[in-house]
Amino acid sequence: MSHAFHPTVLREYDIRGIIGETLGPDDARAIGRGFASMLAEAGGSKVAVGYDGRVSSPLLEHALIEGLTASGMDVVRIGMGPTPMLYYAEASAEDVDGGIQITGSHNPANYNGFKMVFQGRPFFGADIQEQGRRGAEGEWADGSGEVEKRDVLDAYIDRMLEALDGIDNTALADLKVGWDAGNGAAGPALEKLAARLPGEHHLLFTEVDGNFPNHHPDPTVEENLEDLRKLVADKGLDFGIAFDGDGDRIGAIDGEGRVIWGDQLLMVYAEDLLTRAKGATIIADVKASRALFDHVAAHGGEPLMWKTGHSLIKSKMKETGSPLAGEMSGHVFFADEYYGYDDALYAGVRLIAAAARLGRSVTELRGAMPPMVNTPEMRFQVDESRKFAAIGEIAERIAASDAVADTTDGVRVTTDDGWWLLRASNTQDVLVARAESESQEGLDRLVAQIDEQLAASGLERGPQAGH
Repeated sequence: MSHAFHPTVLREYDIRGIIGETLGPDDARAIGRGFASMLAEAGGSKVAVGYDGRVSSPLLEHALIEGLTASGMDVVRIGMGPTPMLYYAEASAEDVDGGIQITGSHNPANYNGFKMVFQGRPFFGADIQEQGRRGAEGEWADGSGEVEKRDVLDAYIDRMLEALDGIDNTALADLKVGWDAGNGAAGPALEKLAARLPGEHHLLFTEVDGNFPNHHPDPTVEENLEDLRKLVADKGLDFGIAFDGDGDRIGAIDGEGRVIWGDQLLMVYAEDLLTRAKGATIIADVKASRALFDHVAAHGGEPLMWKTGHSLIKSKMKETGSPLAGEMSGHVFFADEYYGYDDALYAGVRLIAAAARLGRSVTELRGAMPPMVNTPEMRFQVDESRKFAAIGEIAERIAASDAVADTTDGVRVTTDDGWWLLRASNTQDVLVARAESESQEGLDRLVAQIDEQLAASGLERGPQAGH
């Protein structure tokens, strides 16, 4: 027996495809067999499996478990829930050695995929390519694993609530917060969490519906925050929090309806954390605002700019012992009192805790941030064969000039006007550009520099590519 995957599904950070076209039960079964074989070779014997609210998820779960058990792995089924609940099941249980969440994250309803964790570390890049190789060769272990069900939801909620330990509940009693689960997999967990939080909580779209009837569950796109913004305004709430489809990315707005972007949330978390952990390394991706790196340094932390990609950031945190990291896309990782994975529900609780400890409202904290003018993330299609080469050419030209550049991930150039970034996406045939300045004129000059560099490599910022 062997299995050939569609060439588009084995990606850098996860496995993802279109149900019935590039991804189906046979793929899920092969993923189970490959993962089980690799984990057994590393000394593991038990895997936790969870899934999101997509219509196709139960079918894939069934086939995945068939594959895992056929290669001798025992399986703990935790059922439907957010991706971080699966991470929790893997991190908190002594007897579990790996985990797989079936999820399409924020992709359209006809997509699905798999996020994996292997003995506490992210499973990505070369690991995923090895899955493909083993499938093609049929190089799988044989065996017969056992399956058990385990309910972890209540323990997961208990664990998140520990973030409020030591905070005077009277300080939180008047808090009013809006939450938007976007009909994603975090809905039922959010209902249980909100019922136990101090203060008043207003919830939107907690019913799990894989067709996403109200709005698309991607909180980094401003139009998806409109329902939450209206709720906060209508009810006079302190702030609002939104999740993506599988609950590992957070979006937020303050009491005045201003978006609090991923790097701005990280400013709040960092300021709070650095009061307790002086000199800590705080990591953010290359798309994050200079204001964040300056803020971390001003509060006695060590800012570190790193590559975009949740698996890459998690690996860098382990390497540096960083207690906090985040990405523009809304992935926030807490390793100070938590497990170091990205959990949007926990990040919501930590926002409540941070504001309480700092003694300032979320709206005040947002209002105190320097007003930067920036472009959205501009994504445009460039052939797979050309995207990394083009970035290489741009890096060479910049290195030969007197410009100040960081080449951690693509090219990020700092000028008197601010900074601009060009990088190749690891997951799609697109280049990503972003720029930030303190004035519109400065921003225009930075964007002109991006266009000049692209033109020198025979490219232009074409029509915007989707995620």
